[in-house]
Amino acid sequence: MKAVYLVKKGNPFKAFEIRETTKPVPQKDEVLIKTDVSGLNFADVVARNGMYKEAPPIPCVLGYDIAGIVESAGQDITHVQPGDRVMAMTRFGGYAEYAVTKGAAVAKILPGISNSEATALATQYCTAYYAAAHAVNLCRGDKVLIHAGAGGVGTALIQYARHKECEIFSTAGSNEKVQYLQALGVHHAINYNSTRFEQAVNDITGGKGVDVIFDAIGGSSVKKGIKLLQAGGRMVCYGASGMNDKNLFGKIAAALGFGFYHPVMLMMPSKAIIGVNMLQIADHKPQLMHQCLNAVVQLAAEGIFKPKLGKVFQVSQIAEAHEYLEKRASTGKVVVQW
Repeated sequence: MKAVYLVKKGNPFKAFEIRETTKPVPQKDEVLIKTDVSGLNFADVVARNGMYKEAPPIPCVLGYDIAGIVESAGQDITHVQPGDRVMAMTRFGGYAEYAVTKGAAVAKILPGISNSEATALATQYCTAYYAAAHAVNLCRGDKVLIHAGAGGVGTALIQYARHKECEIFSTAGSNEKVQYLQALGVHHAINYNSTRFEQAVNDITGGKGVDVIFDAIGGSSVKKGIKLLQAGGRMVCYGASGMNDKNLFGKIAAALGFGFYHPVMLMMPSKAIIGVNMLQIADHKPQLMHQCLNAVVQLAAEGIFKPKLGKVFQVSQIAEAHEYLEKRASTGKVVVQW
């Protein structure tokens, strides 16, 4: 079978090679899937740039989510069978014609949802659901700030916050993306390249701030966000795209931008900072991961979750796909097709 190998860090046009490799064999609790589409996530870009410590050593195969057809399944698998159209989370290895993953990370794709759209449900919507439903338990009337709202996780968070009848603030980097946020139902869409988001939130709320912040940027946006939280406020950090800087001094500056927090600084105003890494949840709490996946499928069936497809590339265009994602040109899910 063919797989896309990361062979060099940095420039996407020099980083990848398509190689022949051995088709994996599923263990008793695993599923082997013939891949139709492989999803891209910003974590792939961070891994390609050598800044994701959980990535395997190169040469390696990246990829966190796929959609395709079940080729075979281990003896312990009962919820899917060969021939089923499924989506799945993969702990790397998703950029391949065939991928194997734990059964708990696999679910059938609903009629009416394309394979490309389904890849968003696997990783990005599960991340959003875990963050919003488990980590902070969004409530009706909460004022919620969602950074990078035009991305895959951001879009899912907006849809869930709409479902919970929250007042939604969201940031994006262009007027076109602001219009996208408004079309999703965001009440206060903010272009962070023309307006300081913290000033905009304070102006709109009369200085009262918000209840919940979902931050995929990291760096100084976390430090600014903490100041925006009301008493009882919660911030969920699930990414650090702002730290995708190849320059050492840029990385250091971004890391320092987070700020430093003592528990007393959070306890006295009753604020919380919560980190979310779905790879760790999948590794250590697979049943919780499976519950999130099933909940996402159900919310999609109810029309609450509506995955947005950004752009489809061919697998031969993997470098172009990475460049497109890294430049933040995308709205919704970016995939490569086999």
